[in-house]
Amino acid sequence: MALDRVRIGFLPLVDAALPILARERGFAEAEGLEIALVRDMSWATVRDRLLYGHTDAAHMVAPLTIATALGRGRPAVPMAVPFVLGLNGNAVTLSLPLAAQVLDDDALGDPVLLGARLRSVAIARAAAGRRLRFGVVHRYSSHNYMLRYWLAAVGIRPDTDVEIVTISPTFAADALAAGEVDGICVGEPWNGVAVDRGVGRIALVTAQIWQRGVEKVLAMRAATLVDRGDVVHRLIRALHAAAAQFVDPATREANAAILARPDYLDAPVDAVSRAIGDRVRLVRDAVPIHVPDFMFQYREAANFPWRSQAAWLYSQMVRWDGTPFSAAEAQTAQGVFRPDIYRAALAGSNAPLPNASSKLEGAIGAESIGAGSTQGRLILGRDAFFDRRAFDPDDIEGYLSDLP
Repeated sequence: MALDRVRIGFLPLVDAALPILARERGFAEAEGLEIALVRDMSWATVRDRLLYGHTDAAHMVAPLTIATALGRGRPAVPMAVPFVLGLNGNAVTLSLPLAAQVLDDDALGDPVLLGARLRSVAIARAAAGRRLRFGVVHRYSSHNYMLRYWLAAVGIRPDTDVEIVTISPTFAADALAAGEVDGICVGEPWNGVAVDRGVGRIALVTAQIWQRGVEKVLAMRAATLVDRGDVVHRLIRALHAAAAQFVDPATREANAAILARPDYLDAPVDAVSRAIGDRVRLVRDAVPIHVPDFMFQYREAANFPWRSQAAWLYSQMVRWDGTPFSAAEAQTAQGVFRPDIYRAALAGSNAPLPNASSKLEGAIGAESIGAGSTQGRLILGRDAFFDRRAFDPDDIEGYLSDLP
């Protein structure tokens, strides 16, 4: 029987693992699919291939999907996210000179203490006319929003006290090495590559800023849900099976070898393996430390597209674009995330299916809690923001008015 072909765009990042492994490990074929992977070097190109029909779906930074649906920077196109490819997985890596100024030892920094020290340096540099410069992977990326959220919360004004520029993930270590930026916020394996090259020092992981921050998603044009609904359901099942296998420690080294291939990440196997295993090397030649939930691909319904995650991303878009809040835009943004499609695709499987589509983000403290589900048992772990603020998707305006 002929397989249905699905073309998926991606960037060379560890969190592109699920479509890659769905193809390489046979999960797509088991669902009657042939996945054709299209590698790119920038998120703008990944988006454009998708919008102009060169791909059917894409591994994409979540905010860019929402920005595309809202027409930020280009004509609006209805978009859909029926599956989240992962939470967390990024880090803030500083140049060695800056790291020496703000970090005392070879441990991960504390967001508050590190932020206070960084603020002193940033203000002094800005007064001298040489602002600190940070690189992120796209204006509409979780990297940009996580970095800005942290900086603003510790008293550093993005775009005033520091400069934030865009760099392709694969060139982030090069930018540090060239002295073009003082820090980067990117995904793996590129923080690890910067560390191994001796040009950077990992200061924070973004899970320290928001412990369950939404990261990459499976993005597609909304019309694809209508035109190829059955194929989308089968793709979701293949990706979910790949996620279950990805988090199995017994598969780590084999999966790292697959992902590191030249046609996928083209990166050192060891750097990829460390990221998969939640092991982070902070400085060159140091023993990697274990960072629980550094990458989060499967447990706690991690692949479920919560509409409240989309609402938080929209709140940051309003905040940093300097645009007024719009209830209609907020509805459109939340409507990009499609928990109904996720539930329909995985009904009858062993996947826990939340019975709610939205939740209070950042409200789960030290203890895990049980959550209502229409299928399976669902336990949600700590999801706090580092400043202990919670986000109510039903009161975005109130949330924005209370931010520094």
